[in-house]
Amino acid sequence: MSDTPKIAQAAPFPVDVEEGKSYFWCSCGQSSKQPFCDGSHKGSTFSPVKYTAEATKKVFFCGCKHSAKSPLCDGSHKGL
Repeated sequence: MSDTPKIAQAAPFPVDVEEGKSYFWCSCGQSSKQPFCDGSHKGSTFSPVKYTAEATKKVFFCGCKHSAKSPLCDGSHKGL
C-alpha cells in the first residue's frame, strides 16, 4: 500500500450518526465497509480517524480521502 490514500469514491458518504456514538473513518481508502474502517490499513502508515457525533443528524464523511477536515467532507473531491 502506498502513502497516498485510495479514492473510495469522488463524493461524500451521507451517514445518519447518533449523538455520543463513535465512528472510525477509513483514511486509507481500502476498506470494504466505506466510509468506515475494516482493518485494511494494517501494515501501512494509515490509521482510522475517530469521530464522535455531537448530535443525532446526517453528516457527510469524506469519500475521496483528501479532505483537510477529515473525517468529514470539505469538497476536496471536486478538485481531483
